[in-house]
Amino acid sequence: MAGKKERPVATLPRSVYERELLRLQTELVKVQEWVRAEDARLVVVFEGRDAAGKGGTIKRVAEHLNPRVARTVALPKPTERQRTQWYFQRYVEHLPAAGEIVLFDRSWYNRAGVEHVMGFCTKEEHQRFLHQCPIFERMLVEDGVLLRKYWFSVSDAVQEQRFRRRLQDPTRRWKLSPMDLESITRWEAYSRAKDQMLVHTDIPEAPWYVVESDDKRRARLNMMAHLLGSLPYHEVPPPVLELPARPPSTGYVRPPRDLQTYVPDHAAHLTD
Repeated sequence: MAGKKERPVATLPRSVYERELLRLQTELVKVQEWVRAEDARLVVVFEGRDAAGKGGTIKRVAEHLNPRVARTVALPKPTERQRTQWYFQRYVEHLPAAGEIVLFDRSWYNRAGVEHVMGFCTKEEHQRFLHQCPIFERMLVEDGVLLRKYWFSVSDAVQEQRFRRRLQDPTRRWKLSPMDLESITRWEAYSRAKDQMLVHTDIPEAPWYVVESDDKRRARLNMMAHLLGSLPYHEVPPPVLELPARPPSTGYVRPPRDLQTYVPDHAAHLTD
């Protein structure tokens, strides 16, 4: 049976989207300064179907944030050494310290999804994950970490459209892998894995929030607005800064231009 057919979602007008996006991004900068001032630790987990819009949303969330405060973590497949470690171990080292924000572009939930469906872990390892994950997340929350988990949901028809666009666009072709294509033929298996994951890990201390993402613009705004509404942040007054007066010249003379190698003016030829 194919994925559930949903009523098409009207695309949000670009002017409305861009106006609200800027407003939300401005609020996210306030969150950043609040995190720094309060020594808070914020973790945001982005999970969901392939081509569901996680990466684009993360990009918009982080666009105006200080990369020294807010960083994105997208781990590659584990090394042979990491495969012998406690499963959560390689994720723990990327958790935030005081005054930091971490955005996980996929996370420890790989074991509940792709590893389980594709047979990259054993049934015992999968069951152990479902048992340990709520314990692990309760420990994070108990220690004061602000943990938010978002699942990006996309219909099978829209996912296939996005895959086809990636095939045709050389700037996005790298986003499509053989593993992504497997998600088409294993749609139901991924659906069952997701349902089982939610049963075990949708806990009061760290609930899942589902983001409908057939319309990427709506998905981005909805996710960002929800995140902001879930945090007890407040605006932190910025320090008062004044530009100093430029001191008078002391006689410095710039070296001749021909002693340095300049980048050619490629842009000058674009209007010829």
